[in-house]
Amino acid sequence: MRWLLPLAVLGSLAHLLGMALDLPWLRMLSKPLPILVLLLWVGAANPSAYRRWILLGLGLSLLGDILLEWPLNAFVPGLAAFLLAHVAYLVAYLGETRRLAPLALVCAALPGIGLFLLLDSHGLGELRLPIALYSLTISSMLWRALARLATPISPSAWLAASGALLFMLSDSMIGISRFLDAFDGSGYAIMITYWLGQLGIAASVSFGRRALPYSLSESAT
Repeated sequence: MRWLLPLAVLGSLAHLLGMALDLPWLRMLSKPLPILVLLLWVGAANPSAYRRWILLGLGLSLLGDILLEWPLNAFVPGLAAFLLAHVAYLVAYLGETRRLAPLALVCAALPGIGLFLLLDSHGLGELRLPIALYSLTISSMLWRALARLATPISPSAWLAASGALLFMLSDSMIGISRFLDAFDGSGYAIMITYWLGQLGIAASVSFGRRALPYSLSESAT
């Protein structure tokens, strides 16, 4: 499996090069590679319900990558694929703990609500409802990732929370670039934070997972 890391790096660099040189065919061919590598990596981990949901989220993210890069305008189908990916991650985190974690809820809700209100103030048109649903879903996913940060904190929880934060940052930059103004280098920042976010979420499958209060595994005993 040592060949996976070079493949992911190669795919990432090729996609960034395709963006820099405006080569749609290179972007299309290279964009799925990093997430495909994460799928193979997570697929080789020990079986568990958590692993299964993370795998599903990665698979839906791979579909979203392809749809968003497709020559046709597939923004809404791509958005739907990533929304379902966030739902899969949300279910994975809920399986680890169901404690309320009100501070985590506030920390996740404020940026999600704030970003939606900012975008909506500039006019979302017919995308208002889909964007609202997407904002709610990704905020919920981040909330449940942050809820795993109990004491003592496991490496898995740190990785998942960091990954969720980076994923939300990437999506926020997409929203700002699409509906407000794209800043210099926004495309590169979006992709790099997205890949790092997915890496953190994928890595959380293998490193230091442990049951927390109100976990599904506890309730079954």
